[in-house]
Amino acid sequence: MKTERVATDALRVLERMLHEGFATGNQDIVDELCSPDLIEHQFGLSGTGPDAIAKVKRGIGDVHRGFPDLRFTIGDWAENDDIVWVRAEGEGTNTGPFFGPPTGNAVHFTVIDIARVRDGRIVEHWGVPDRFAILMRLGRMPQPAAE
Repeated sequence: MKTERVATDALRVLERMLHEGFATGNQDIVDELCSPDLIEHQFGLSGTGPDAIAKVKRGIGDVHRGFPDLRFTIGDWAENDDIVWVRAEGEGTNTGPFFGPPTGNAVHFTVIDIARVRDGRIVEHWGVPDRFAILMRLGRMPQPAAE
């Protein structure tokens, strides 16, 4: 029998970043949920402090413009001390520019987020969205050859 786990404060921070930030395009959530000294490791968004904050806000805007109906489901999570790991599934329709003009394609992808959360704010983050899946489903990258 599987026991239900209770969401932690750190998990809720990451959930809010996905649901209230990336899914809605609300860039102001970054100021609430991220430390001003944020260390961001995600490819394309990496930086520290104000540079990282600005890049994450830009990333939220870019993703929301490309997929205004984007929604996330948390598939699994784990926590150890001040670090939380989340596996989330994203789904949306590409109706705005994203690595090229809109395609109208439905996209499903996995993202792994790892964050160090202190006092209710993300102080360090590693994000790993499945860019290959996104690009293939947008038709911007060929599908792998069948074996």
